[in-house]
Amino acid sequence: MIDQITKLERAATKIRRQLLKLCSIQVIHIGGDLSSTDFMTVLWQYQMKYDPKNPKDEGRDRFVLSKGHASAVTSFNQAAIGCFSPEAVINEYATDNGRFSMHSCNIVNPYVEVSTGSLGHGFPVACGMAAALRLKGNHTSRVYVVMGDGEQSEGSIWEAVMNAYHYKLGNLVAIVDWNGLESDGTLDQITGLGNLAEKYKVCGWRVCELDGHDITAIKEAFDQLPPADSNQPTVFICHTIKGKGIPFMENQLHWHAGKVTAEQYTEAIQALKMEV
Repeated sequence: MIDQITKLERAATKIRRQLLKLCSIQVIHIGGDLSSTDFMTVLWQYQMKYDPKNPKDEGRDRFVLSKGHASAVTSFNQAAIGCFSPEAVINEYATDNGRFSMHSCNIVNPYVEVSTGSLGHGFPVACGMAAALRLKGNHTSRVYVVMGDGEQSEGSIWEAVMNAYHYKLGNLVAIVDWNGLESDGTLDQITGLGNLAEKYKVCGWRVCELDGHDITAIKEAFDQLPPADSNQPTVFICHTIKGKGIPFMENQLHWHAGKVTAEQYTEAIQALKMEV
C-alpha cells in the first residue's frame, strides 16, 4: 500500500505536469504556480474539509487565494478533488466563456470564494470571513489564505494581521509563498522585509517556518494546527523556489509568467520524470 506522503508527492508531480501542459498552450504565472505546488497539493488533497458536490456547505473550510495570480495551480488542485476535470481547466483557460484565467474569479467559477488579483486584498477578506464564522457560531471550519512574499509589503496585510490577533481568529491559517522573487526583482531589491517570522510573532501570531517543498514537513505542519476554535491565528512561512522542479525555470525572474516552447516542454517533462 502506498503511504500518504508518497501519494501526495506523486500528486504534486502530476499537478506540475498539468501546469506545464497548460503553459505550452497559454501564458500562465508558471514560476509562482510551481513554487506553491507542494503546499497547495497538501492543502487541497489532504487538509481541507471541502465537498466539491456542495461548494457552499456552511460546514466547509474556506480558501482565499490572496496571491491571485496562482490561479492555475489552484484550479488543477480543485480538479484533483473532483470540482471539475483537468481538461476543463486546459480547454477553458483564458477563453471568452471559460471559468479559468490568470486570476481567480468567483463570478464564473463557483469554487472560487473571492475574486482576487490586486495583491493585499485577499488576506483582509479572509480575516473577515474567519470573523464571520465565529459570529455565526461556527467553531469547526477554518479559513486558509495563500499569499505571496512580495505581497507582504502591502499595508493592508499588516492591518489584517493585527485585526486577526485582536479578534482571536485561531480559525485563520495564512500561508506565505516565500520564493524570494517578485515580478520586478528580488525581495531585497523591491522592499526588504527582513525577518518575516519575527514580524508575525511580534503581532501575536503562531508562526511555523518550513521547507515549502518538503511534503512530510508540510503535512506535519497541518497535522499540528491547534483546534479551529483556538484563539491564535497561524502563519506558515514556506521557503520555496520559484519555478521549482524545472531546472531552467528555477530562481529565474523572467519565468514569473510565460509560455514554454515545444522543446522547453519536452525538457521540463523529462526533468519531472527524473523526480518520480
